[in-house]
Amino acid sequence: EAMCSGKLQTGLLVAGYFVYLLVGAAVFQALERTAEKQEKMAAAQMKEAFLQTFTQLTVAEMEQFMKNLTEAIQNGVYPVGNESQLEESNWDFSNSFFFAGTVVSTIGYGTLHPRTAGGQIFCVFFALFGIPLNIVFLHRVGKMLSLLCKKLGKFLYEKGMRKKKIKFLTLLFFLATGILVFLCLPSVFFRITEGWSYSEGIYFAFITLSTIGFGDYVVGKQSDRNYFSYYRVLVAIWILFGLAWIALLFNL
Repeated sequence: EAMCSGKLQTGLLVAGYFVYLLVGAAVFQALERTAEKQEKMAAAQMKEAFLQTFTQLTVAEMEQFMKNLTEAIQNGVYPVGNESQLEESNWDFSNSFFFAGTVVSTIGYGTLHPRTAGGQIFCVFFALFGIPLNIVFLHRVGKMLSLLCKKLGKFLYEKGMRKKKIKFLTLLFFLATGILVFLCLPSVFFRITEGWSYSEGIYFAFITLSTIGFGDYVVGKQSDRNYFSYYRVLVAIWILFGLAWIALLFNL
């Protein structure tokens, strides 16, 4: 009977999971398809206007120009601005540290990636050993934070509170504190530094700490903004401790 009940629960979970994915896919399609069509039409109109303005270009030359421009952007090269902006490196220490953090945390935004054979091979071995190391690190930090949970629980128990209530209040405390420290406050910081809206900051923080990492919003990538030194290093540290907080929540 217990086995049948377990199979039923597993079946319902699998069915619910796929239904959830299907509903989500339908909603995304409904929300995004029209906007995508409008963007494609706008791009086609822009391309046509460019051809009409620069009549000396052939269609084949225009296609090649667009292809080269797209490849450059995909490779993290934005051919805009003056020469000083073009000379700025995507692989300075701050950016490299940030990239290393996104590798071991498996976020992988995709906006910055190694292009050389040596860099790619090194990235494989760096991730091979770095990801388990990151798991051990998060486990240790989570363990340290769990000691705070125990101390808080012991304090509340001495005050005569029941164990079930203590567990609930402890989870609520670390959930609320984490949301404030790792989602709300950083979003204010991103709003000031990146010029994003507060909702965009919340969105970026959640997508990052959940390790989804779409790459549509990435810190320190806007050419018209002056970022302070080691800005992305601080963001990488925030990511690591934010992941530790999430690991603690799962443990709780």
